[in-house]
Amino acid sequence: MLLLRRCHSLTRFGPLNTQRHQVTPAVVSCAVRLWSSSSEDGGSYQRAHGPSWRHGLAGLLAGTGAVLAYGLHHHKAEQQDSSTVQTIEKTSAFPIISQEEVTTHRSLEHGIWVTFKGGVYDITKFVAMHPGGDKILLAAGGALEPFWALYAVHNQEHVLEMLSEYKVGELSAEDVKKQKAIKTSDPYSTDPERHPALHINNLKPFNAEPPPELLSDSFITPSAIFFKRNHLPVPQVDAASYQLHIEGLPGGVLTLSLEELKTRFPKHTITATLQCAGNRRSEMNKVKQVKGLNWGIAAISNATWGGARLRDVLLAAGYSPDVAQRAFHVQFEGLDKDVTGTTYGASIPLNKAVNEEGDVLLAYEMNGQDIPPDHGYPVRAVVPGTVGARNVKWLGKIIVSAEESSSHWQQNDYKGFSPGTDWDTVDFKSAPAIQELPIQSAITVPTDGAVVDRSSEEVTVKGYAWSGGGREVVRVDVSLDGGKTWQVAQMRSSEKGQAPGPSPPPGRAWAWKLWEVTAPLPAEAQELEIVCKAVDNSYNMQPDTVPPIWNLRGVLSNAWHRVKVEIREDDNEI
Repeated sequence: MLLLRRCHSLTRFGPLNTQRHQVTPAVVSCAVRLWSSSSEDGGSYQRAHGPSWRHGLAGLLAGTGAVLAYGLHHHKAEQQDSSTVQTIEKTSAFPIISQEEVTTHRSLEHGIWVTFKGGVYDITKFVAMHPGGDKILLAAGGALEPFWALYAVHNQEHVLEMLSEYKVGELSAEDVKKQKAIKTSDPYSTDPERHPALHINNLKPFNAEPPPELLSDSFITPSAIFFKRNHLPVPQVDAASYQLHIEGLPGGVLTLSLEELKTRFPKHTITATLQCAGNRRSEMNKVKQVKGLNWGIAAISNATWGGARLRDVLLAAGYSPDVAQRAFHVQFEGLDKDVTGTTYGASIPLNKAVNEEGDVLLAYEMNGQDIPPDHGYPVRAVVPGTVGARNVKWLGKIIVSAEESSSHWQQNDYKGFSPGTDWDTVDFKSAPAIQELPIQSAITVPTDGAVVDRSSEEVTVKGYAWSGGGREVVRVDVSLDGGKTWQVAQMRSSEKGQAPGPSPPPGRAWAWKLWEVTAPLPAEAQELEIVCKAVDNSYNMQPDTVPPIWNLRGVLSNAWHRVKVEIREDDNEI
């Protein structure tokens, strides 16, 4: 492990060659993006590196597992053929360097050199500043392009400017031709097609949410518009050769094919809501900028899941109920990997996994069909009542352990902190990993800034409400005047026109409730501030404002949801 020295300032880099290569000093953002890709947030999780990274953690770069992937802004070689490159060799003030020479610079002792688009860059001084840690060395002595393709979030102007300041030479024309002959595959090229209605928060990895008004149309969210939260490229998994490995403490090892999972264990079906830890982060950003994807109110969806109970599979693997005396956690590892081979991982408490009423599934169906690729085909963990980050997709391994998952997403992300904690003072080890989520509700119709005609005489307000841990939502209050007066909304737990199902058993209310209220427009009002708040059966209530719950990662955002609506007077009114 590379020992990183403290970076006292990441805000400016002086040009290395002021006579030949003047570059306006740029504010450099060296924040780390944690791949959440069910990150919560891909593209937007931040890693805290303690005091080593106390300065300059602003902006968005790729994070955990990130490797150096910087590009040269306006580099001429990008659009020129080999003959033009030869011309550059004759006229450039930079020396011509061979790939063989570049390859010799692969250590701190001999320097760290990389190539990109025909240029050669000495990034030795930047290594200690790299937010992604020592994985930057994977590109040492070689080309950046393969890593750029995977961590596309680096493709930002200020990053391109940074790289240009480290330029030391031009790659020889012969080596440039060799590099162009090598096709750099896009790891996201096999990602599935997505519904055009989705609002994209990050393209690579793909993170998107449906329009709010579509979200509340159906009690069961269609798979196509169910929010998408990926941390890495969607893996290509062959169902015929798929294997799920269960291991851990002595006494239990089992490997199952997809067919065995379907035939050896009774199929269990639940309807459960999944919510990203960063849902409604955009509201925290309005108070103070946080690190993460700017999710709106729709990083939450509801589906019917079918599969084998995790409890049954653990029993078949030899883990009897007394395993709780030796272990405390069940770890999940996905099949999605970064360039280093690091997989997405998370864990849940063992008691949740083995409890007959925990309803944890190894799900292979979503809404009555095979789980789509974006949602974990062929098998994913569904942990109802628990933050989406623990519902690991493309499940490859289950580990029964005395220890919590060592995954970055379990240890250094998806945790809540005081509003007074910042990136200078955060200690991720001091906070527990998020499991059950707090009470939540939001308004889906009307949207903020909508216009209502006075002639309609009334306004209909719709939304969703849900609480983590299986706690049932028992009431939703709605106000049209910013919280001065309230009325109770009508809730439903089924599709419109269908009879409501039986009430869930206590502690097993996994699905959201959709709600609606229609109220007359206030006679004198020209604008409405519509507010909603929900209450669960433990009488947990949403906080009224965002500032007291603001946190540096923008998770657990569940303050009263507010939208402002303009009332438009009739045109013929005098």
